[in-house]
Amino acid sequence: CISSAASDVYKRQILMVQASMDGILLGILFALIAYGMALQWGVMNIINIAQGELVIMGGYIAYFMYLSGIHPAFGIIVSPIIMYCVGWGMYKLVINKVVDKDLFTSILATFGISILAQQLMNFAFGADVVVAQSNFGTTMIFNDMVTIPNAKLFSGAVCVISAIILVVYMRKSKLGRAIRATAQNARAAKILGVDTEKVYAATFGINAALCGIAGACVAITFTLHPYTGLPYTVRSFMIVIIAGLGNLPAVAISGMGLGIFEEWADYLLGTEFRIAAVFSLLVIILVYRRFKLSRKREYLK
Repeated sequence: CISSAASDVYKRQILMVQASMDGILLGILFALIAYGMALQWGVMNIINIAQGELVIMGGYIAYFMYLSGIHPAFGIIVSPIIMYCVGWGMYKLVINKVVDKDLFTSILATFGISILAQQLMNFAFGADVVVAQSNFGTTMIFNDMVTIPNAKLFSGAVCVISAIILVVYMRKSKLGRAIRATAQNARAAKILGVDTEKVYAATFGINAALCGIAGACVAITFTLHPYTGLPYTVRSFMIVIIAGLGNLPAVAISGMGLGIFEEWADYLLGTEFRIAAVFSLLVIILVYRRFKLSRKREYLK
């Protein structure tokens, strides 16, 4: 009996390790998507409800390459280039009309983009669940008790490298300095000669490019479907709410924390309750933030 109980404890510990490892790698992907949302939110004061759809569009670019006989891993190069152009076009057609409006107007506009993107992807690729096979294999650790798909390791490495490149670019490049200046004070930046219109377009394009990289990683790691963008939007929103705008380390930590939470919820509650747990966590966070803000107002009084 003692041996059986010890064996059960060991198996549970291994499952916890497996869930934590999967959660960390998943959270790194979430963090990249959230950083794109935090960037354009901080610069343009727009909540992009179509964030998840941009991710899925990037994934379908990698999937199309897979169907064309090209390894989907090359999507991490092609997808951000195409998605940057898509983001630029979205800004010129829609976003620039609402960038100076109130936050609710931007939410409605990006919600419309979200619905349109879903229908276009459904028309172009169909409603079937698809995946781009990477054939990267699996890494086994802890005496082959814990398995980590190499596609997840590849995606995690790509997301980390992409985030580092973006941080360096934002600090060293002329456009990066213009974006940071616009985020701090758009009016003052415009007076000093910064073309805020180009900055806004470039910012939305960079956000779309980050979604393209994340989407390519999703294509080779998970599954794609035209209507699965909303969970990625919700996850990004949650991470940004927790971490704040412009705080990359906090975004990374919050992303990994959310990934671990999801995997543990999957393990403890079952796969069917995974997304429900995420949405429940969002409600709890929003209620807590509301309560915290109300307490601050009372102190100010």
